[in-house]
Amino acid sequence: MPSAFPSAGRVVPFLTHPRVPALHLDSGTFLFSPNAICQYFFLLAGKEPDDLTNQWLEWEATELQEEELAERSLSEEEIAAAAEAWPRGLAALPERWQPPSPVLPVEGRRNILITSALPYVNNVPHLGNIIGCVLSADVFARYCRLRNWNTLYVCGTDEYGTATETKALEEGLTPQQICDKYNAIHAQIYRWFDISFDYFGRTTTPHQTTIAQDIFQRLLERDMLRTDTVDQLRCERCQRFLADRFVEGTCPFCNYEEARGDQCDKCGKLINAVELKKPQCKVCKDSPVVKSSQHLFLDLPKLEGRLEKWLEQSWATGDWTANSRFITRSWIRDGLKPRCITRDLKWGTPVPLDGFRDKVFYVWFDAPIGYLSITANYTDQWEKWWKNPQQVQLYNFMAKDNVPFHSVVFPCTLLGAEDNYTLVNHLVATEYLNYEDGKFSKSRGVGVFGDMAQDTGIPADIWRFYLLFLRPEGQDSTFSWTDLMLKNNSELLNNLGNFVNRAGMFVCKFFGGRVPHMELGTDDKRLLAHVTLELRQYNQLLEKVRIRDALRCILSVSRYGNQYIQVNEPWKRIKGHDADRTRAGTVTGVAVNIASLISVMLQPYMPSISATIQRQLCVPKACNVLTDTFLCLLPPGHQIGTVSPLFQKLESEQIEALRKRFGEGQLWPCGSDSPPTGARASPALHGAGGSQSSELTAALCAQADHVRQLKASKAEKGQIDAEVAKLLELKKQLALAEGKTPEPPAPKGKKRK
Repeated sequence: MPSAFPSAGRVVPFLTHPRVPALHLDSGTFLFSPNAICQYFFLLAGKEPDDLTNQWLEWEATELQEEELAERSLSEEEIAAAAEAWPRGLAALPERWQPPSPVLPVEGRRNILITSALPYVNNVPHLGNIIGCVLSADVFARYCRLRNWNTLYVCGTDEYGTATETKALEEGLTPQQICDKYNAIHAQIYRWFDISFDYFGRTTTPHQTTIAQDIFQRLLERDMLRTDTVDQLRCERCQRFLADRFVEGTCPFCNYEEARGDQCDKCGKLINAVELKKPQCKVCKDSPVVKSSQHLFLDLPKLEGRLEKWLEQSWATGDWTANSRFITRSWIRDGLKPRCITRDLKWGTPVPLDGFRDKVFYVWFDAPIGYLSITANYTDQWEKWWKNPQQVQLYNFMAKDNVPFHSVVFPCTLLGAEDNYTLVNHLVATEYLNYEDGKFSKSRGVGVFGDMAQDTGIPADIWRFYLLFLRPEGQDSTFSWTDLMLKNNSELLNNLGNFVNRAGMFVCKFFGGRVPHMELGTDDKRLLAHVTLELRQYNQLLEKVRIRDALRCILSVSRYGNQYIQVNEPWKRIKGHDADRTRAGTVTGVAVNIASLISVMLQPYMPSISATIQRQLCVPKACNVLTDTFLCLLPPGHQIGTVSPLFQKLESEQIEALRKRFGEGQLWPCGSDSPPTGARASPALHGAGGSQSSELTAALCAQADHVRQLKASKAEKGQIDAEVAKLLELKKQLALAEGKTPEPPAPKGKKRK
């Protein structure tokens, strides 16, 4: 049983006292936060945890465990080394690297090629899409540039395939018009989020056709393709084979009447379109017939040996996330099977082979080749990046559902083509970001999508910070409006912003805007050593692409700074005798240099705030190079500019209004992107029971909203449970009113992570 006791950990790590009560967990972790201690005992009492509780407890424990390790590892030698390095200042930094234009690999330098999974062009990305791909990759790209590594970051919209044709039909546009429209929407969203692509392109280009067909021909020449017959649904009225998204029918597993040709929204099972009962063409509503069609397959079994040999080498030398390794192993565990690479569609890259010229390449064969073609649109020397594995390190960023196509299918394609292609060295996959108690859903108006974030009045850097703070690295995480408010007001406003503002204000108020003379004492040198350790840990974590954990190092540095100011009280010492005034100068000078370091460390995460800090403190541009050493970059006499607050408080009324605005339609259980059976409009609703069903649906909506508000206000569990019981009863009544069998309530227990 864990126990509370006076911990050996110190509130102010660079001083020798005081000590505070802490909770020592069985794992060896220390919890210092009273809230975390209370929450832990709450869990021990058998109360049911939720995802946010688990996130919070994990983060509290992780942060403080790392602080304990840092405290134990601090030696006199490290303190002396930090004090010795400090006065070297700006002269000790390497010159900032200016890459060539266009950016190309350079002999003798670390050449980093970064891609994020190409967002599909037919929809608007939500916050989960943004953190899983482009934002995570952007943080790493910005960090690489700070390390003086020669870095190219490319991305673009994935534009071919069935989904584009479907969207074009829905909006009454041509596929090309849909691509033009949504490519512009994506580009604008990423500009607002300050994503620093070197090039953002698209896959509907001549380069895509040329490169994809070249890879195909090389596979064909090396006997890496085979043909086979596939049964498909064909609409005789439309005179074409129907892709999965153009078919709707009754699910063969649960009898849901609006199942798609690839998956059932109700039971979630994958479906082969020919298995649907009563299939219908979504275009003309005719019943399609089953007919055979010849298709081309990538012979994955023939490439399995090469793949496993390459994977063994890549895993040994690269940083693949645990989920990417697990998913890849699960695909190859039972042996690979041939993978179809063609489709009976019009919108796609044409297949350059007699007998198949009426087909196009399947999107999952074609889309990853987009990385190459987008780079080719950036520079005609694209092969220096993509056919140069000896000099280039390739990082792929994506959500976990994209892993097998990047770790198995695409590498097999390039291995089979035998043209010295650059293969992924580091595959970085996130888990999923959920929204409040459910999933993001554009159709139901649930969640924040990229084109909506700007309208909230919350700056892009705040969105970046919060998404990166809860980045789902080891498990799914949950976006919460309440938590966004808390993190903004505590971590940004009260911690980081408060420290930077105070450090700059003291320089302006007490020393005429110039950094004062500093005489370092023992406590100052210990602080320098602690900040240096945090800086080194930050670098180590980001080199391993542990983006969320590295962000906590920045917040730890600002906490050190706040404690340092609070303990030394320069606003009092400045009024005292000479020694006190000298001490006030030292504390102020060290503090403003810590603020300068924070501005550099923060650049990958909050580039606009970083630039604001540097503008206020007049930080030289040459300082934007990261090393493992904390240096005095703002020496005595350095003139700073006008200092003003960095962040604004988020009020509960504002947050509650946003929660309501972006969650009005969220009535369905977590894990479902569609309403339960009967909630959609159906013939039953237009009969005698229609009025009753409508009334029950309205009551269900109101009760669901009431439950959400109770949870948000942290009402008593008993009160919440009673209202949840009413909600479940309403769902049951609605199902009965529509002639459906009520689904039993899900068993209680620990939620899926």
